[in-house]
Amino acid sequence: MLGAIFLILLLYAVNQPLIRAKKKYFPFLKVNLLNNLYWWHILFTFVYYLYATFNNSDSKAYYTRVESDFAYPSWLSIYQTGTRFIDFIAYPFVNTLGFSYEMAMVLFAWFGYLGFLYFYIFFKENIRVDLRYKGYDLFMLLLFLPNMHFWTSSLGKGALIFLGIAMFTYALSAPQRRWLSLLVGALIVYHIRPHMFLFLGVGAVAGYITGSEKVPMYQKVLIYVAFIGGLAIMYESILVFANLNEEDVLGSFQDLSQVQAGRLSSAGSGLDITSYPLPLKLFTFWFRPLFFDAPGVLGLYISFENLFYLLLTWKLVDKDFIPFIKQSTSLVKMSLVTFVSSSVALSMVMSNLGIVIRQKSMVMYFFFFVILAFLEYKQQKKKSLKEEGKASVAMPTKRLRLI
Repeated sequence: MLGAIFLILLLYAVNQPLIRAKKKYFPFLKVNLLNNLYWWHILFTFVYYLYATFNNSDSKAYYTRVESDFAYPSWLSIYQTGTRFIDFIAYPFVNTLGFSYEMAMVLFAWFGYLGFLYFYIFFKENIRVDLRYKGYDLFMLLLFLPNMHFWTSSLGKGALIFLGIAMFTYALSAPQRRWLSLLVGALIVYHIRPHMFLFLGVGAVAGYITGSEKVPMYQKVLIYVAFIGGLAIMYESILVFANLNEEDVLGSFQDLSQVQAGRLSSAGSGLDITSYPLPLKLFTFWFRPLFFDAPGVLGLYISFENLFYLLLTWKLVDKDFIPFIKQSTSLVKMSLVTFVSSSVALSMVMSNLGIVIRQKSMVMYFFFFVILAFLEYKQQKKKSLKEEGKASVAMPTKRLRLI
């Protein structure tokens, strides 16, 4: 435990020059806020550690497997996509640097924190209007959501893939200048969940094709070539990882959905949604548990957060939403396509509420970005209408001259 405390303080010290370096390029960064975010995230590392002490946790399995002298003959023998990639990342820290289980938890929690840092920059760079919800800063509420921090604060896939998705998304604001972040983020996502890499790529391409910005042709070509080339290279790996048949991808995916749903429903917190229509599956993926089906105390708390999601989603039920999407930027459309496509795919194989809660943390920030962008659009539209109204009132009226 002393080693973990030392590592927490060391990583806090590492954060300071990192944040200051970012602030040179992004003056809107608030150093105190990001430091508070770090301690908030570390708090959830302790919460998760206590949770793992009394419950089954993948973090224990990762550490035990990596620590064992007999599990792997060498570090390079671990390298592959999926679960083993987490072993590959953790191996040198555990076997070379002698990290304890608690230290490994802190290290991966830091990866998750960096994900929040990149998402913070992405949101603040693209949403420039101060948005309030019940008097509170809406973005701050979304940035400090407890459930998002809980599932990204431990040794496992959640923290690292969250970092990869955040880096990829951050880089799309200026891909020609942030190509390294784009590449590293894409590689992280691909190595952990190849199918998620596919959703990100589809979203990015769709956004650049349909976005309202006038994107130079060379940038469009660069994005298309990069995605198609990456997909061609990784196509076989994606099919193998998802256990799909190349001749019938849709049919084999449906078969996989039935098998995976059966496995997950028997894993505890079971909820058989295989017979649900797609809209109800999506509702379950996005907004459940909701009090009446909460699995335990943790599920009851998460129900409050899901209710918050519902209240935010209700703001999209607006006649202006479709016109907004039509004229929105490539980043908004990328976020919407990524969120919807990944939600459809993941909801097809999720039947365990515990898995649902954990999996949706990968994609919810895309949805939040769409909501905030729409609220910004509404606020700016309202402001423009007020200014037009004032201008029409101030305009002098012409008097008729009687002859």
